[in-house]
Amino acid sequence: RRLLIGLVVGYVTVLIVAPLARLVIGAFSDGILPIFKALSDADVLTAFGLTLLISVITVIVHAGFGTLTAWVIVRHRFPGRKLLNGLIDMPVAVSPVVVGYMLLLLFGRSGLLAPVLETLGIKVAFALPGMILATLFVTLPFMVRELIPVLETFGVQQEQAAATLGASGWQTFWYVTLPAIRWGFIYGLTLTFARALGEFGAVLVIGGGIQGRTETATLYIYRALDDRQYIGAYSAALVLGLFS
Repeated sequence: RRLLIGLVVGYVTVLIVAPLARLVIGAFSDGILPIFKALSDADVLTAFGLTLLISVITVIVHAGFGTLTAWVIVRHRFPGRKLLNGLIDMPVAVSPVVVGYMLLLLFGRSGLLAPVLETLGIKVAFALPGMILATLFVTLPFMVRELIPVLETFGVQQEQAAATLGASGWQTFWYVTLPAIRWGFIYGLTLTFARALGEFGAVLVIGGGIQGRTETATLYIYRALDDRQYIGAYSAALVLGLFS
């Protein structure tokens, strides 16, 4: 028993605790004042603002459509249901860099949808809409995968009972279903938000990492390390980790 516990503690320590400890040590290596100075930089504030905006939009979209997707997969049987269920896991299997490249093939200057977007005056690649699409793609599974087992366990008996008592579909969902799945719902939102905060590869490719325009917090950290601004990189990474 002690050996197993020791192995687990050591495993988690090496993979999670040690890197976090090194991050904290690096951020505070020159004291606390350089941290505040680095975080008050205009580029850092802009990057964090953009990151939070993308993450909040992602959470709102998946809160609605993720719940709807999980509901449809659990409650309905239709042709292509298994395929749909399998496609939901694709963002886990596909590299985020590939995701960004696929979006470029669709929305870039020579992309498949470029003529339509140009006619409508909409810019997706190297702009906020493309970054939102990339983040929505990579965070797709979290909400759905948290809710599916909860909905399956909950069953339909209580919903059917509410319907026989005259409750509408919305009343049944709000007063019966949602309270039963609320912890899965909250956990799905939490994972979605944390994943959206940390996305790097897809938003780098589709957004370009343009300083002051399409540079998120993770892209700022990458640039700061490349420019040897270690305190800024450590500080931004520490704040991003605390948010997650």
